[in-house]
Amino acid sequence: MVEFGIFILMQQRGYHQRSDQILRNAVEQTVVADRAGFDTAWYAEHHFSNYGLCPSPLMMVAHCAPQTRRIRLGSAVCVLPLYHPARLLAEAGFADVVSNGRLELGVGAGYQQFEFERFGVNLPDAPKIFSEFLAVLQKGFREKVFSYDGEYIKLPPTAISMRPQQSPAPPIWLATLNPAVQARAMREGHSLFVTVLLNGKEKLVELRRSLDKVAGEIGHDLNRTRVSLLRCAFASDRKSEIDAYLDCARYQRRVSESLKERRAQSSDGYMVREDERPTDPTIDQLRAMLPVGSVDQVVERMVEEIRILRPTQVALQTQLGDFDQATMLRQIELWGSRIIPAIRRELAADMPAVAPLAAASA
Repeated sequence: MVEFGIFILMQQRGYHQRSDQILRNAVEQTVVADRAGFDTAWYAEHHFSNYGLCPSPLMMVAHCAPQTRRIRLGSAVCVLPLYHPARLLAEAGFADVVSNGRLELGVGAGYQQFEFERFGVNLPDAPKIFSEFLAVLQKGFREKVFSYDGEYIKLPPTAISMRPQQSPAPPIWLATLNPAVQARAMREGHSLFVTVLLNGKEKLVELRRSLDKVAGEIGHDLNRTRVSLLRCAFASDRKSEIDAYLDCARYQRRVSESLKERRAQSSDGYMVREDERPTDPTIDQLRAMLPVGSVDQVVERMVEEIRILRPTQVALQTQLGDFDQATMLRQIELWGSRIIPAIRRELAADMPAVAPLAAASA
């Protein structure tokens, strides 16, 4: 059965949004998602800009744990090169304990030069740091006393006192589109967190073929690896609501591109300018590429996309730009009450007869 999660970026599109209210909105979305039957709530990590206000996903996990009952709580992701491994191991253990064993530990190498500069870390070194850090995490979770002597990370014999409740470790998810890192995840039994951003079905076809190629090259059965797909999707009979959601999705893309190009700061500090770009998709283009529309249209599109990629989980991005909170809460409830059950019914009936990828993508 396909799982469903929510992905919360905690964006601040302008000063008409208060940062404390954005935090409260994120918590409220998590609580409503828990009641609606979602499987996981994921929290992003970003620094020094309004692209995302959460500096520590593990703090969000610890904060939301006592306010929820059953939903699993995850980092998507902890940017490993910006941490010290001994601290991250202890904080992951703490978050897992206070959530009663509900932590999903998503990790990544990071990509924003602006953030790395302010932590004193060279972005080109990030892949190698990430590789060493992941090895340290595994040793730290599995060994009572461990040490490490790498190029970037050196630890004398160390013991972590706050151990995870899940033994020997919480599930580890690698957020990456790098085939070498994907192969490592498959070999070592980790899960994968992937996205096709705001692209359409053809990119999902390419992604599935790429994952199949990686798995085939190492002799791995891809069905043994959990895969979560981050996706923007929205159901409504009101065109104005869908257009507002898509406008916020386009805003997110604009700010992300600005940060990659280091055009990060406005004159007043952390608020990134929202500049129109020649490469911006139109609202109509986004409507064609994403699962948006009526409930029936979204169900049909999501079933089609799940058949193509065959993920273990779909993580829906609920918090985009300055999208209206009350509308988003109703959206989460709608997915829980109607959309997710309908998708699962369709998949339960059709999965035995799923066509090969070439036919599904024709």
